[in-house]
Amino acid sequence: MRAAATAERAGVPAVAIGGAGFEGMGRAIGRSLGVPHVPIVSYPGVILADDTPTFRTKMRDQVAPAVVDALVAGSASTAETLPDALPDGLPSPTDVVVRGDLDAVTEHFEARGWTDGLPIVPPTPERVAAFLAHTRRDPDEVLGVLAPDQRQATVRSVAVNGVLAGCRPEHLPVLLAIAECLADPVFRVQDAGSTPGWEPLVVLSGPVVGTLDFNSGTGALRVGRRANTAVGRFTRLYLRNVAGLRIPPEHTDQGAIAGSFHVALAENDEAVARLGWPPFREDRGFGAADSVVTVQSVVTVSAPIYSGGETARDHLDALTRGMADAIGPWAYTGLEFGAFHPLLVVGPAVAAALARGGVDKDAIRAHLGEHLLVTASALQTCAWNVGSTSFDLDAKAASGELDERYAGTDPDRLVPMLQRPGDLGIVLAGNESRNQSRGFVQNHVQGVPVSRRIEEQT
Repeated sequence: MRAAATAERAGVPAVAIGGAGFEGMGRAIGRSLGVPHVPIVSYPGVILADDTPTFRTKMRDQVAPAVVDALVAGSASTAETLPDALPDGLPSPTDVVVRGDLDAVTEHFEARGWTDGLPIVPPTPERVAAFLAHTRRDPDEVLGVLAPDQRQATVRSVAVNGVLAGCRPEHLPVLLAIAECLADPVFRVQDAGSTPGWEPLVVLSGPVVGTLDFNSGTGALRVGRRANTAVGRFTRLYLRNVAGLRIPPEHTDQGAIAGSFHVALAENDEAVARLGWPPFREDRGFGAADSVVTVQSVVTVSAPIYSGGETARDHLDALTRGMADAIGPWAYTGLEFGAFHPLLVVGPAVAAALARGGVDKDAIRAHLGEHLLVTASALQTCAWNVGSTSFDLDAKAASGELDERYAGTDPDRLVPMLQRPGDLGIVLAGNESRNQSRGFVQNHVQGVPVSRRIEEQT
Protein backbone atom coordinates (compact mmCIF):
# COMPACT_ATOMS: atom_id res chain seq x y z
CA MET A 1 0.00 0.00 0.00
CA ARG A 2 2.92 2.39 0.64
CA ALA A 3 4.24 1.70 -2.86
CA ALA A 4 0.72 2.13 -4.26
CA ALA A 5 0.38 5.49 -2.52
CA THR A 6 3.65 6.66 -4.06
CA ALA A 7 2.48 5.59 -7.52
CA GLU A 8 -0.91 7.28 -7.12
CA ARG A 9 0.68 10.56 -6.05
CA ALA A 10 2.81 10.40 -9.21
CA GLY A 11 -0.36 10.03 -11.27
CA VAL A 12 0.04 6.32 -11.95
CA PRO A 13 -3.02 4.17 -11.15
CA ALA A 14 -2.11 1.41 -8.73
CA VAL A 15 -3.41 -1.92 -7.50
CA ALA A 16 -2.02 -3.50 -4.34
CA ILE A 17 -1.39 -7.24 -4.40
CA GLY A 18 -1.04 -9.18 -1.17
CA GLY A 19 -1.62 -12.47 0.52
CA ALA A 20 -5.07 -13.55 1.63
CA GLY A 21 -5.81 -12.32 5.14
CA PHE A 22 -3.92 -9.04 4.77
CA GLU A 23 -6.80 -7.07 3.28
CA GLY A 24 -7.79 -5.45 6.58
CA MET A 25 -4.28 -4.22 7.24
CA GLY A 26 -3.98 -3.00 3.66
CA ARG A 27 -7.18 -0.99 3.88
CA ALA A 28 -6.14 0.54 7.20
CA ILE A 29 -2.79 1.60 5.76
CA GLY A 30 -4.53 2.91 2.65
CA ARG A 31 -6.82 5.09 4.75
CA SER A 32 -3.90 6.44 6.77
CA LEU A 33 -1.97 7.28 3.58
CA GLY A 34 -4.93 9.02 1.96
CA VAL A 35 -5.47 6.37 -0.74
CA PRO A 36 -8.41 4.31 0.52
CA HIS A 37 -9.63 3.93 -3.07
CA VAL A 38 -6.68 1.79 -4.17
CA PRO A 39 -8.00 -1.71 -4.95
CA ILE A 40 -6.50 -4.72 -3.19
CA VAL A 41 -6.15 -8.02 -5.00
CA SER A 42 -5.45 -10.99 -2.76
CA TYR A 43 -3.49 -14.09 -3.73
CA PRO A 44 -5.72 -17.06 -2.83
CA GLY A 45 -3.63 -18.87 -0.27
CA VAL A 46 -0.12 -18.62 1.20
CA ILE A 47 2.43 -18.01 -1.55
CA LEU A 48 5.38 -19.74 0.10
CA ALA A 49 3.27 -22.72 1.10
CA ASP A 50 2.33 -23.40 -2.55
CA ASP A 51 4.60 -25.21 -4.98
CA THR A 52 5.72 -23.40 -8.13
CA PRO A 53 3.14 -24.89 -10.54
CA THR A 54 0.30 -24.03 -8.16
CA PHE A 55 1.64 -20.53 -7.69
CA ARG A 56 1.87 -19.90 -11.43
CA THR A 57 -1.62 -21.27 -12.06
CA LYS A 58 -3.16 -19.04 -9.40
CA MET A 59 -1.30 -15.99 -10.66
CA ARG A 60 -2.34 -16.63 -14.26
CA ASP A 61 -5.96 -17.65 -13.70
CA GLN A 62 -6.96 -15.56 -10.69
CA VAL A 63 -4.58 -12.79 -9.66
CA ALA A 64 -3.68 -11.33 -13.09
CA PRO A 65 -7.30 -11.08 -14.31
CA ALA A 66 -8.33 -9.48 -11.00
CA VAL A 67 -5.58 -6.86 -11.35
CA VAL A 68 -6.72 -5.99 -14.88
CA ASP A 69 -10.35 -5.74 -13.75
CA ALA A 70 -9.38 -3.50 -10.84
CA LEU A 71 -7.37 -1.16 -13.05
CA VAL A 72 -10.17 -0.91 -15.63
CA ALA A 73 -12.80 -0.29 -12.95
CA GLY A 74 -10.60 2.23 -11.19
CA SER A 75 -9.89 4.31 -14.30
CA ALA A 76 -13.26 6.05 -14.03
CA SER A 77 -13.18 6.61 -10.27
CA THR A 78 -11.97 9.64 -8.38
CA ALA A 79 -9.55 9.47 -5.49
CA GLU A 80 -10.93 9.80 -2.01
CA THR A 81 -9.22 11.91 0.60
CA LEU A 82 -9.02 11.62 4.33
CA PRO A 83 -11.21 14.04 6.30
CA ASP A 84 -9.55 17.09 7.82
CA ALA A 85 -11.40 16.66 11.10
CA LEU A 86 -12.53 13.82 13.29
CA PRO A 87 -15.54 11.99 11.80
CA ASP A 88 -18.83 12.30 13.61
CA GLY A 89 -18.98 9.97 16.58
CA LEU A 90 -15.31 10.01 17.50
CA PRO A 91 -14.61 11.67 20.85
CA SER A 92 -12.30 14.62 21.34
CA PRO A 93 -9.31 14.13 23.64
CA THR A 94 -11.09 15.55 26.69
CA ASP A 95 -14.58 14.08 26.22
CA VAL A 96 -16.14 11.86 28.88
CA VAL A 97 -17.13 8.87 26.76
CA VAL A 98 -19.05 6.77 29.29
CA ARG A 99 -20.45 7.02 32.81
CA GLY A 100 -21.18 4.09 35.08
CA ASP A 101 -19.63 1.52 37.38
CA LEU A 102 -16.40 -0.37 36.67
CA ASP A 103 -18.16 -3.13 34.75
CA ALA A 104 -19.99 -0.65 32.52
CA VAL A 105 -16.82 1.29 31.78
CA THR A 106 -14.84 -1.87 31.05
CA GLU A 107 -17.54 -3.18 28.71
CA HIS A 108 -17.70 0.15 26.87
CA PHE A 109 -13.93 0.26 26.33
CA GLU A 110 -13.73 -3.40 25.36
CA ALA A 111 -16.53 -3.07 22.80
CA ARG A 112 -14.58 -0.30 21.08
CA GLY A 113 -11.27 -2.11 21.08
CA TRP A 114 -9.65 0.24 23.59
CA THR A 115 -8.30 -2.46 25.91
CA ASP A 116 -5.80 -5.30 25.66
CA GLY A 117 -8.32 -7.88 26.83
CA LEU A 118 -7.61 -7.28 30.52
CA PRO A 119 -9.59 -5.13 32.95
CA ILE A 120 -8.58 -1.47 32.83
CA VAL A 121 -8.38 1.41 35.27
CA PRO A 122 -10.98 3.96 34.09
CA PRO A 123 -9.16 7.09 32.86
CA THR A 124 -11.35 9.60 34.66
CA PRO A 125 -10.55 13.30 34.26
CA GLU A 126 -9.33 13.33 37.85
CA ARG A 127 -6.94 10.41 37.32
CA VAL A 128 -5.61 11.88 34.08
CA ALA A 129 -5.08 15.25 35.79
CA ALA A 130 -3.10 13.53 38.56
CA PHE A 131 -0.76 12.11 35.91
CA LEU A 132 -0.40 15.42 34.08
CA ALA A 133 0.66 17.05 37.35
CA HIS A 134 3.93 15.10 37.01
CA THR A 135 5.13 16.97 33.93
CA ARG A 136 5.71 20.58 32.95
CA ARG A 137 4.72 19.83 29.37
CA ASP A 138 1.50 21.01 27.72
CA PRO A 139 -1.09 18.19 27.65
CA ASP A 140 -1.69 18.83 23.96
CA GLU A 141 1.98 18.78 22.99
CA VAL A 142 2.49 16.43 20.05
CA LEU A 143 5.31 13.93 20.55
CA GLY A 144 5.03 12.49 17.05
CA VAL A 145 2.70 10.66 14.69
CA LEU A 146 2.23 6.90 14.93
CA ALA A 147 1.40 4.58 12.03
CA PRO A 148 -0.62 2.80 10.78
CA ASP A 149 -3.45 5.06 12.01
CA GLN A 150 -1.29 8.19 11.61
CA ARG A 151 -2.61 9.40 14.95
CA GLN A 152 -0.84 12.09 16.96
CA ALA A 153 0.90 10.93 20.12
CA THR A 154 0.27 13.62 22.73
CA VAL A 155 1.18 14.11 26.37
CA ARG A 156 -2.50 13.73 27.24
CA SER A 157 -2.90 10.44 25.35
CA VAL A 158 0.15 9.10 27.18
CA ALA A 159 -1.46 9.98 30.50
CA VAL A 160 -4.77 8.38 29.49
CA ASN A 161 -3.13 5.12 28.46
CA GLY A 162 -0.93 5.19 31.55
CA VAL A 163 -4.06 5.25 33.68
CA LEU A 164 -5.61 2.45 31.61
CA ALA A 165 -2.52 0.27 32.11
CA GLY A 166 -2.50 0.67 35.90
CA CYS A 167 0.58 2.89 36.12
CA ARG A 168 1.08 5.36 38.95
CA PRO A 169 0.99 9.12 38.24
CA GLU A 170 4.70 9.40 39.02
CA HIS A 171 5.43 6.99 36.15
CA LEU A 172 4.38 9.63 33.59
CA PRO A 173 7.90 10.92 32.77
CA VAL A 174 8.93 7.33 31.98
CA LEU A 175 5.85 6.85 29.81
CA LEU A 176 6.50 10.08 27.91
CA ALA A 177 10.04 8.96 27.13
CA ILE A 178 8.69 5.61 25.89
CA ALA A 179 6.18 7.35 23.62
CA GLU A 180 8.94 9.54 22.20
CA CYS A 181 10.99 6.42 21.43
CA LEU A 182 8.02 4.83 19.65
CA ALA A 183 7.39 8.03 17.66
CA ASP A 184 11.01 8.37 16.50
CA PRO A 185 11.04 7.57 12.75
CA VAL A 186 14.17 5.47 13.31
CA PHE A 187 12.12 3.04 15.42
CA ARG A 188 9.80 2.29 12.46
CA VAL A 189 6.62 1.79 14.46
CA GLN A 190 4.85 1.19 11.14
CA ASP A 191 6.51 -2.26 11.13
CA ALA A 192 5.41 -3.21 14.64
CA GLY A 193 2.53 -5.19 13.18
CA SER A 194 4.71 -7.29 10.85
CA THR A 195 4.33 -11.06 10.69
CA PRO A 196 7.34 -12.02 12.88
CA GLY A 197 5.21 -10.78 15.79
CA TRP A 198 7.98 -8.87 17.54
CA GLU A 199 7.28 -7.03 20.76
CA PRO A 200 8.91 -3.86 22.13
CA LEU A 201 11.10 -4.25 25.21
CA VAL A 202 11.55 -1.28 27.54
CA VAL A 203 14.95 -1.06 29.26
CA LEU A 204 15.42 1.35 32.16
CA SER A 205 18.82 2.49 33.39
CA GLY A 206 19.67 5.06 36.04
CA PRO A 207 18.41 6.50 39.34
CA VAL A 208 14.77 6.16 38.22
CA VAL A 209 15.02 2.40 38.81
CA GLY A 210 15.35 2.93 42.55
CA THR A 211 13.22 6.05 42.78
CA LEU A 212 10.17 4.39 41.22
CA ASP A 213 10.77 0.92 42.70
CA PHE A 214 11.49 -1.05 39.53
CA ASN A 215 12.66 -4.61 40.09
CA SER A 216 16.10 -5.38 38.63
CA GLY A 217 16.83 -8.54 40.63
CA THR A 218 15.20 -11.93 41.11
CA GLY A 219 12.12 -12.20 38.92
CA ALA A 220 13.32 -9.60 36.43
CA LEU A 221 10.90 -9.65 33.48
CA ARG A 222 8.25 -11.47 35.53
CA VAL A 223 4.94 -9.77 36.31
CA GLY A 224 4.57 -8.92 39.98
CA ARG A 225 6.18 -5.53 40.54
CA ARG A 226 3.70 -2.83 39.60
CA ALA A 227 6.23 -0.47 38.05
CA ASN A 228 7.75 -3.05 35.70
CA THR A 229 4.44 -4.67 34.81
CA ALA A 230 2.29 -1.58 34.28
CA VAL A 231 4.96 0.24 32.26
CA GLY A 232 5.34 -2.79 30.00
CA ARG A 233 1.58 -3.03 29.61
CA PHE A 234 1.36 0.66 28.78
CA THR A 235 3.71 0.18 25.84
CA ARG A 236 1.48 -2.46 24.26
CA LEU A 237 -1.70 -0.45 24.99
CA TYR A 238 -0.20 2.64 23.40
CA LEU A 239 0.65 0.73 20.24
CA ARG A 240 -2.90 -0.60 20.17
CA ASN A 241 -4.85 2.53 21.04
CA VAL A 242 -2.77 5.28 19.42
CA ALA A 243 -0.72 3.61 16.68
CA GLY A 244 -3.76 1.46 15.86
CA LEU A 245 -2.10 -1.97 15.89
CA ARG A 246 -4.88 -4.44 16.68
CA ILE A 247 -5.34 -8.17 16.26
CA PRO A 248 -8.52 -9.55 14.58
CA PRO A 249 -11.16 -8.64 13.87
CA GLU A 250 -9.33 -5.48 12.75
CA HIS A 251 -6.18 -7.16 11.35
CA THR A 252 -3.86 -4.16 11.57
CA ASP A 253 -1.45 -6.28 13.62
CA GLN A 254 -0.37 -9.22 11.45
CA GLY A 255 1.92 -10.97 13.95
CA ALA A 256 1.55 -14.55 12.74
CA ILE A 257 2.19 -16.28 16.08
CA ALA A 258 2.93 -13.18 18.08
CA GLY A 259 4.15 -12.61 21.61
CA SER A 260 2.68 -10.42 24.30
CA PHE A 261 4.01 -7.47 26.24
CA HIS A 262 7.27 -7.69 28.16
CA VAL A 263 7.42 -6.13 31.59
CA ALA A 264 10.02 -3.38 31.74
CA LEU A 265 13.61 -4.53 32.20
CA ALA A 266 15.54 -2.53 34.79
CA GLU A 267 19.32 -2.47 35.12
CA ASN A 268 20.98 -3.32 38.45
CA ASP A 269 23.04 -0.19 39.00
CA GLU A 270 24.69 -1.45 42.17
CA ALA A 271 25.98 -4.57 40.44
CA VAL A 272 27.31 -2.49 37.56
CA ALA A 273 29.06 -0.08 39.92
CA ARG A 274 30.75 -2.92 41.84
CA LEU A 275 32.37 -4.11 38.62
CA GLY A 276 33.35 -0.66 37.41
CA TRP A 277 31.62 -1.34 34.11
CA PRO A 278 29.76 1.46 32.28
CA PRO A 279 25.98 1.20 32.77
CA PHE A 280 23.69 0.63 29.80
CA ARG A 281 22.74 4.32 29.67
CA GLU A 282 26.39 5.28 29.10
CA ASP A 283 26.62 2.67 26.35
CA ARG A 284 23.69 4.52 24.78
CA GLY A 285 25.52 7.87 24.93
CA PHE A 286 24.06 9.39 28.11
CA GLY A 287 25.62 10.49 31.37
CA ALA A 288 26.03 8.41 34.51
CA ALA A 289 23.63 10.66 36.43
CA ASP A 290 20.88 10.42 33.79
CA SER A 291 17.83 8.21 33.93
CA VAL A 292 17.28 6.74 30.49
CA VAL A 293 14.65 4.61 28.78
CA THR A 294 15.48 2.52 25.73
CA VAL A 295 12.89 0.74 23.58
CA GLN A 296 13.82 -1.97 21.10
CA SER A 297 12.14 -4.84 19.31
CA VAL A 298 12.42 -8.42 20.53
CA VAL A 299 11.48 -11.19 18.11
CA THR A 300 12.57 -14.10 20.31
CA VAL A 301 14.15 -14.86 23.69
CA SER A 302 16.80 -17.47 24.39
CA ALA A 303 16.49 -20.37 26.77
CA PRO A 304 18.09 -19.70 30.17
CA ILE A 305 21.86 -19.53 29.70
CA TYR A 306 23.60 -21.10 32.70
CA SER A 307 27.35 -20.66 32.77
CA GLY A 308 30.08 -21.92 35.08
CA GLY A 309 33.66 -23.16 35.16
CA GLU A 310 37.13 -22.27 36.25
CA THR A 311 37.79 -19.48 33.75
CA ALA A 312 36.10 -16.54 32.14
CA ARG A 313 36.34 -18.41 28.84
CA ASP A 314 34.00 -21.08 30.23
CA HIS A 315 31.34 -18.43 30.83
CA LEU A 316 31.94 -16.82 27.44
CA ASP A 317 31.54 -20.15 25.67
CA ALA A 318 28.22 -20.79 27.43
CA LEU A 319 26.98 -17.32 26.52
CA THR A 320 28.01 -17.95 22.92
CA ARG A 321 26.13 -21.25 22.71
CA GLY A 322 22.97 -19.74 24.20
CA MET A 323 23.00 -16.70 21.93
CA ALA A 324 23.80 -18.81 18.86
CA ASP A 325 20.82 -21.06 19.53
CA ALA A 326 18.53 -18.05 19.99
CA ILE A 327 19.63 -16.15 16.88
CA GLY A 328 20.37 -18.98 14.45
CA PRO A 329 19.77 -18.26 10.76
CA TRP A 330 17.54 -15.29 11.67
CA ALA A 331 20.86 -13.45 11.56
CA TYR A 332 20.24 -13.12 7.82
CA THR A 333 17.91 -10.20 8.61
CA GLY A 334 20.76 -8.14 10.04
CA LEU A 335 22.92 -8.87 7.02
CA GLU A 336 20.13 -8.08 4.57
CA PHE A 337 18.93 -4.85 6.14
CA GLY A 338 22.20 -3.61 7.66
CA ALA A 339 21.03 -3.40 11.27
CA PHE A 340 20.99 -5.93 14.11
CA HIS A 341 20.99 -5.19 17.85
CA PRO A 342 20.66 -8.31 20.01
CA LEU A 343 20.55 -7.73 23.76
CA LEU A 344 22.36 -9.87 26.32
CA VAL A 345 21.06 -9.69 29.88
CA VAL A 346 23.89 -10.93 32.08
CA GLY A 347 23.30 -12.10 35.62
CA PRO A 348 25.36 -10.16 38.20
CA ALA A 349 27.18 -13.30 39.38
CA VAL A 350 28.17 -14.18 35.81
CA ALA A 351 29.34 -10.61 35.17
CA ALA A 352 31.43 -10.72 38.35
CA ALA A 353 33.07 -13.98 37.26
CA LEU A 354 33.86 -12.48 33.87
CA ALA A 355 35.30 -9.33 35.46
CA ARG A 356 37.55 -11.40 37.73
CA GLY A 357 38.91 -12.99 34.59
CA GLY A 358 39.67 -9.62 33.05
CA VAL A 359 36.69 -9.60 30.71
CA ASP A 360 34.68 -6.40 30.25
CA LYS A 361 31.73 -5.52 28.02
CA ASP A 362 33.91 -4.89 24.98
CA ALA A 363 35.61 -8.26 25.44
CA ILE A 364 32.19 -9.98 25.62
CA ARG A 365 31.16 -8.30 22.38
CA ALA A 366 34.42 -9.22 20.68
CA HIS A 367 34.14 -12.87 21.73
CA LEU A 368 30.56 -13.18 20.56
CA GLY A 369 31.38 -11.39 17.34
CA GLU A 370 34.10 -13.93 16.60
CA HIS A 371 32.33 -17.08 17.77
CA LEU A 372 28.64 -16.56 16.92
CA LEU A 373 28.70 -18.41 13.59
CA VAL A 374 26.14 -19.88 11.21
CA THR A 375 26.40 -21.58 7.83
CA ALA A 376 25.88 -19.52 4.71
CA SER A 377 23.38 -22.08 3.42
CA ALA A 378 21.27 -21.78 6.59
CA LEU A 379 21.07 -18.01 6.14
CA GLN A 380 20.08 -18.39 2.49
CA THR A 381 17.41 -21.00 3.24
CA CYS A 382 15.91 -18.98 6.10
CA ALA A 383 15.72 -15.86 3.94
CA TRP A 384 13.95 -17.76 1.16
CA ASN A 385 11.44 -19.31 3.57
CA VAL A 386 10.56 -15.90 5.00
CA GLY A 387 10.02 -14.53 1.51
CA SER A 388 13.26 -12.55 1.12
CA THR A 389 14.00 -14.33 -2.15
CA SER A 390 16.32 -11.55 -3.32
CA PHE A 391 18.75 -12.10 -0.44
CA ASP A 392 22.08 -13.34 -1.83
CA LEU A 393 24.93 -13.61 0.67
CA ASP A 394 27.51 -14.37 -2.03
CA ALA A 395 26.50 -11.33 -4.07
CA LYS A 396 26.65 -9.07 -1.03
CA ALA A 397 30.15 -10.31 -0.22
CA ALA A 398 31.30 -9.98 -3.85
CA SER A 399 30.01 -6.39 -4.07
CA GLY A 400 31.74 -5.37 -0.85
CA GLU A 401 28.48 -4.74 0.97
CA LEU A 402 29.65 -7.41 3.40
CA ASP A 403 33.32 -7.81 4.31
CA GLU A 404 35.68 -10.68 3.51
CA ARG A 405 34.46 -12.77 6.45
CA TYR A 406 31.33 -13.52 4.40
CA ALA A 407 33.09 -14.34 1.12
CA GLY A 408 33.64 -17.85 -0.21
CA THR A 409 32.22 -20.56 -2.40
CA ASP A 410 31.37 -23.31 0.09
CA PRO A 411 27.64 -23.05 0.93
CA ASP A 412 28.32 -24.61 4.32
CA ARG A 413 31.10 -22.20 5.30
CA LEU A 414 30.66 -20.56 8.71
CA VAL A 415 30.06 -16.82 8.74
CA PRO A 416 29.50 -14.36 11.63
CA MET A 417 25.99 -13.70 12.86
CA LEU A 418 26.98 -10.22 14.02
CA GLN A 419 28.31 -7.95 11.30
CA ARG A 420 29.09 -5.30 13.94
CA PRO A 421 29.64 -6.80 17.42
CA GLY A 422 29.58 -3.32 18.92
CA ASP A 423 25.82 -3.22 18.26
CA LEU A 424 25.23 -5.92 20.90
CA GLY A 425 23.56 -4.44 23.99
CA ILE A 426 24.56 -5.67 27.47
CA VAL A 427 22.49 -5.13 30.62
CA LEU A 428 23.11 -6.49 34.13
CA ALA A 429 19.96 -7.78 35.80
CA GLY A 430 18.43 -10.85 37.42
CA ASN A 431 18.98 -13.10 40.43
CA GLU A 432 22.31 -12.27 42.08
CA SER A 433 22.40 -15.74 43.64
CA ARG A 434 22.29 -17.65 40.35
CA ASN A 435 24.58 -18.01 37.35
CA GLN A 436 21.97 -17.29 34.69
CA SER A 437 21.82 -14.95 31.70
CA ARG A 438 19.43 -14.57 28.74
CA GLY A 439 19.59 -13.34 25.17
CA PHE A 440 17.02 -11.22 23.33
CA VAL A 441 17.00 -11.20 19.53
CA GLN A 442 16.19 -7.87 17.89
CA ASN A 443 14.49 -7.56 14.48
CA HIS A 444 16.96 -5.72 12.18
CA VAL A 445 15.70 -2.24 11.10
CA GLN A 446 12.34 -2.85 12.73
CA GLY A 447 12.46 -1.54 16.27
CA VAL A 448 16.13 -0.59 16.47
CA PRO A 449 17.06 0.60 19.98
CA VAL A 450 15.94 4.20 20.56
CA SER A 451 16.74 5.98 23.82
CA ARG A 452 15.46 9.07 25.59
CA ARG A 453 16.48 10.76 28.82
CA ILE A 454 13.65 10.78 31.36
CA GLU A 455 12.72 14.29 32.48
CA GLU A 456 13.21 15.13 36.14
CA GLN A 457 10.29 14.48 38.46
CA THR A 458 8.22 17.52 39.37
